[in-house]
Amino acid sequence: MSGIAKLRGQILAGERTAVEVANEYLERTAALEPQVHAFLHLTPERALAQARQVDEAIRRGEDPGVLAGIPVALKDNLCTVGIPTTCGSRILEGYLPPYESTVTTRLDLSGALFIGKANLDEFAMGSSTENSAFGPTRNPWNTLRVPGGSSGGSAAAVAAGQVVGSFGSDTGGSIRQPASFCGVVGLKPTYGLVSRYGLVAFASSLDQIGPFSRTVEDNALLLQAIAGYDPLDSTSLKVEIPNYRKALVTDLRGIKVGLVAEFLGEGINPEVRAHVLEALEVLKSLGAEIEEVTCPHFTYGLSTYYILATSEASANLARYDGVKYGLREPGDSLIPMYARTREKGFGPEVKRRIMLGTYALSAGYYDAYYLKAQKVRTLIKADFLDAFTRVDVLIGPTSPTTAFPFGDKVDDPLSMYLSDICTIPLNLAGMAGISIPCGFDADGLPIGLQIMAGALEESKLFQVAYAYEQATNWHTRTPDLSIG
Repeated sequence: MSGIAKLRGQILAGERTAVEVANEYLERTAALEPQVHAFLHLTPERALAQARQVDEAIRRGEDPGVLAGIPVALKDNLCTVGIPTTCGSRILEGYLPPYESTVTTRLDLSGALFIGKANLDEFAMGSSTENSAFGPTRNPWNTLRVPGGSSGGSAAAVAAGQVVGSFGSDTGGSIRQPASFCGVVGLKPTYGLVSRYGLVAFASSLDQIGPFSRTVEDNALLLQAIAGYDPLDSTSLKVEIPNYRKALVTDLRGIKVGLVAEFLGEGINPEVRAHVLEALEVLKSLGAEIEEVTCPHFTYGLSTYYILATSEASANLARYDGVKYGLREPGDSLIPMYARTREKGFGPEVKRRIMLGTYALSAGYYDAYYLKAQKVRTLIKADFLDAFTRVDVLIGPTSPTTAFPFGDKVDDPLSMYLSDICTIPLNLAGMAGISIPCGFDADGLPIGLQIMAGALEESKLFQVAYAYEQATNWHTRTPDLSIG
């Protein structure tokens, strides 16, 4: 499948029309869905209408947008007018938002084609997309394996070639971890760089929207289209957005790379560790200086995250009560209606996190759990800030393992939570990170390299990631999926 720049160039040159491109990807998506199930809702009418607008703009000699004719998938927790937004939950089944998210508005203006809404763990709570109320997404590299989560549908759609790019949300690794499992590029931008207006909230101080793509260059182009200040989001940063493509150079001389010691210890699969260390040698050969960095408070990231994230989730999900919108189960009075609606509408993982968060915020436990977790969060951010005084970027594995079989961790929530142990610290600090392919294990499953940078340092991420990508060929490999 063509990259963004190549495909857009063909459309602008008249070699192909946007309508032809839309039909091609819609047909491929429909053919692969029985195998992959990356989507919850396909939107052919919307995609074709957008494609016609692109073709008409080109005929009039107008600029059709930076993503003109580029097929994309949207995680189904981004609000879309006239298109269901379910968050993978029965409690929002069939819900049609009355407003559009800022990200989808910007993508529409950029000329992108919306192929559909991608599957996810219910309310973005999970690391395997097995928690979706509408069935799991399958990993295109091995359909007996999970694609990661919670943005598993968005990652799988790109890996399978159903779209050129896609968008997910990352609360504790939900873009980077599925990118690693599916062998694609996934970026978690700096908190506040991309508007969260219209993103259905899980944990508001941690959530961030970001892109998936096959290549680093495509990722930079996708971020360019959605980044920027939004007055509708009170946490949006009012900063100048650089041209991210200018950072795509292959010379790393003068760049200092820090290897996070805590990310290569116990629990990291030996094959994953080996490929990360090999990637380090590639970066060194490109001129980068390598230094081992210790971030002692990263080991507390998992426990800190699951107190803060569940606390925020218990507050954010209180709105789903059967009164305002979504599912409503009848009851003799208000409280029974609340209880029956939530009992039927929420899945077990969502209920588990609501209970954990409510407990942590309850009287007598707030200081012992929530307040203490906020203090540890500050220490984790301090570790990052200290490391970035010595190095430009940090690296480590994206996930401690490759994609695991379906059902392998369903009955062991703690084991599932450990899938995000390498990605969570970055969300707690609000900084930027990217996962890129860096190899395959003995079973042919992708391995991801995580590169981390300070706030608003996406250009550094793209520089290091692009240099590594161009020096290797991992990104050129695609899963073998038969159609028909």
